[in-house]
Amino acid sequence: MPLAVLLSGIFITTLDFFIVNVAIPATQADLGASAAAIQWVVAGYGLALAASLILGGRLGDMFGRRRMFGTGMALFTVASAACGLAQNSEQLIVARVVQGAAAALLMPQVLGLVNVVYDGARKAKAFTAYGMTIGFAAVFGQLIGGGLIAIDLFGLDWRSIFWINVPVGIAAIFLAPRCIPESRGTGGTRLDLVGADLVVLGLVAIVLPLVQGREQGWPLWTWLSLAAAPVLLGIFVVYQRRLATRGGSPLMDVAMFRERSFSAGLAVTLSYQMAMASFFLVLALYLQMGQGMTALRSGLLFTMLGVGYFVGAAQAGKVAAKLGRQVLALGGGLTAIGYAIIGDTVHMIGVSGSVGWLVPGFLIAGYGMGFALVPMSPIVLAGVSPRYAASAAGVLNTAQQVGGALGVAVVGIVFYDRLGGGLAANDYAHAFTWAMIPMIAFPLLTAALVQLLPRAGAKAGARAGAGARAESTADRNTADRDTADQRTAS
Repeated sequence: MPLAVLLSGIFITTLDFFIVNVAIPATQADLGASAAAIQWVVAGYGLALAASLILGGRLGDMFGRRRMFGTGMALFTVASAACGLAQNSEQLIVARVVQGAAAALLMPQVLGLVNVVYDGARKAKAFTAYGMTIGFAAVFGQLIGGGLIAIDLFGLDWRSIFWINVPVGIAAIFLAPRCIPESRGTGGTRLDLVGADLVVLGLVAIVLPLVQGREQGWPLWTWLSLAAAPVLLGIFVVYQRRLATRGGSPLMDVAMFRERSFSAGLAVTLSYQMAMASFFLVLALYLQMGQGMTALRSGLLFTMLGVGYFVGAAQAGKVAAKLGRQVLALGGGLTAIGYAIIGDTVHMIGVSGSVGWLVPGFLIAGYGMGFALVPMSPIVLAGVSPRYAASAAGVLNTAQQVGGALGVAVVGIVFYDRLGGGLAANDYAHAFTWAMIPMIAFPLLTAALVQLLPRAGAKAGARAGAGARAESTADRNTADRDTADQRTAS
């Protein structure tokens, strides 16, 4: 029972990042949302999640993981209902941002609580179930969303993808205090609110102009915002260093960025994630607006990616043990090849050909995703010093969410620029083909950046195995195991 409750939280928070894509066309039509608003519906969730993950972990350390899990679940449930009740795009965006912040409060607590509740073989099985839950929610989110929209329960249409969270959340809130023990970390007792604010401002300064700039003709404020972003993030780094020197409790130990394994690994993670969320978004738009498919039919087609992903994920551990860091380059290369085949196929079939021709590209891209995503965290974290293990894991997972939000913003610029004011089916096919260019470039960049990772650390991480990545990360911080477990974000 405790595992089911914990996994319900990680399932709905992961699901909500992906499920929204298949509902975007219906949402846009119902609310009359602009292109920028639609991008914010997707990116706003990921941005709020990224900016709050490390802070959410610290709150669990201080006030109790079960308490923060329940608080995050309650806030997420209320925000989901607000999404379902939204009467315009502005209300939906605000509710999505609150959803992301609530997910950041909930998600970091799950692995720490698993370490408290389970041990030995049961813990290993729990970690495996954790990984499978995330994979299932991400890969089949499109199908689940399409099915909910097709059923159209109570005439809710696209709103059902948010209302489905409400009964799950209520059940978890009721059961958590009855079956999950409380636990706390042993870290600092003060919150670094200044650091948290600097992170939020820095990330918003990057994403906001990228999403709004094209639609507004790139006014002066967009360039000033982009120029301010590195300044704000630089101030954050300086402040974190000074806070640590004074014996305070910074959000992260910036000294870990001096280690090449981590700084290069962060770049690898960021570049690959930029090709993920953006792909799901523009593909859903092409299939439904360009091909005229229903949400359910497009969701079914997305499952071909899932088939490729699970086959690749099943083989990733063995391949990683042989190739070390190069398994990530292989994954990036295969993803790029799959994307190239999909883009070329769309160019050939346009809106009149059979979408069945897309299946080979889907299988190859999904296969590459399995090789890239499953061993990425253990390989990147293997070379990090044990004293940075907890903080590094939190920052790495923050980078995953930042990459998703940035990808949606950057690819959205290309897609909507080529779409222009056209709403014809051929316009969507044309825009999708052009949008594939940066999406092919991102995983190729990942393959190149992999070469910067140290060989020894990457080999050790590969041998650690995908199934044990969360447990091994936590166990390496023996001096502060409880805190390390907690801060390992999903």
